[in-house]
Amino acid sequence: MGKFKDAFKQWWTGEYPSSCPSVGGQAVMEGVMMNGPKGTAITVRKSDGKMSYTVKPKREIGKKHKWVKWPVIRGVVNFAIMMVEGVKTITESADMAGLETEEPSKFEKKVAEMFHVKPDDVMMAIAVVLAVVLAVGLFFVLPISLEWVVKLVIKNELIVNLIGGVIRIGVFLTYVFLCSKLKEIRRVFMYHGAEHKTIHCFEHGDELTVENARKYTTLHPRCGTSFLMIVMVISILLFTIFGQIVGGVINSNIFLRIITKLALLPLIAGVSYEVLKWLGRAKDNWFIKILKWPGLMTQKLTTKEPDDSMLEVAIVSLKAALGDKKPLPDSYYEEEQADDAQKEEA
Repeated sequence: MGKFKDAFKQWWTGEYPSSCPSVGGQAVMEGVMMNGPKGTAITVRKSDGKMSYTVKPKREIGKKHKWVKWPVIRGVVNFAIMMVEGVKTITESADMAGLETEEPSKFEKKVAEMFHVKPDDVMMAIAVVLAVVLAVGLFFVLPISLEWVVKLVIKNELIVNLIGGVIRIGVFLTYVFLCSKLKEIRRVFMYHGAEHKTIHCFEHGDELTVENARKYTTLHPRCGTSFLMIVMVISILLFTIFGQIVGGVINSNIFLRIITKLALLPLIAGVSYEVLKWLGRAKDNWFIKILKWPGLMTQKLTTKEPDDSMLEVAIVSLKAALGDKKPLPDSYYEEEQADDAQKEEA
């Protein structure tokens, strides 16, 4: 009974005993963002070949609001944070790398004046909203609308929901495949691979070096790509169950069908998050491997083999997120010392 209570407490709080701190990351423009126990670090490779990094304190929302860490709810909160912070991080990385970024429009500047905020914040908010609208429209509204067409031919609600799920997964995979063909996105996917290899290296207890990281796979069970694939699968199950329960008017009206299924998205995101975390902790056996397989195979589209310079960027980012005060290679600090010496002589 004591073991059950301990297991339940760990699941409820989301805090599990581990000798290895939990880390995660995101590929950004010409670099990698890493989340670690000491903060969030972004490291990029600038056009001159030099690396630049920045570290921000880790945000602990759960300390102030305990309910944020409750099961399922934490998944919804993390998904929302991931959307907002993801766009902000990509924009910040582009600035750090010296890439050209879009200037706020006149409309965005006027909205910023009205609400007394920065134009960049307005631009960021609009980008997040557009990203959410695109994702919901492409991966949910479109498949649900196609379900409606299928329903005109097939009257069995169970089969219609299953076909809708297959369409949803098909649209998602097609979208990712087409994105992977773009040159700029391919580089982001290579940095994505560097992020995964570096995290694997750290989790296996190896020294964080390019040589050690290179030998690991670009696939990781806790990846956001796996999360999205789990969302697709969970949506099929919940939409099918929901369709069998409600039936009647909702299933016969396309607008009610779309609205009610969109209302289930927070629950789907929350449940999917719990499944992803469980798969990340579970010991591998034939059953767990089967469950992980779809997400890992999808990562073959969203991750590519990185070059050594990309691995170097990911390693610097992870070291900074772990609290290393000098995460850059020694040569950088030797150059700084030489520059300082020259200034003193002058």
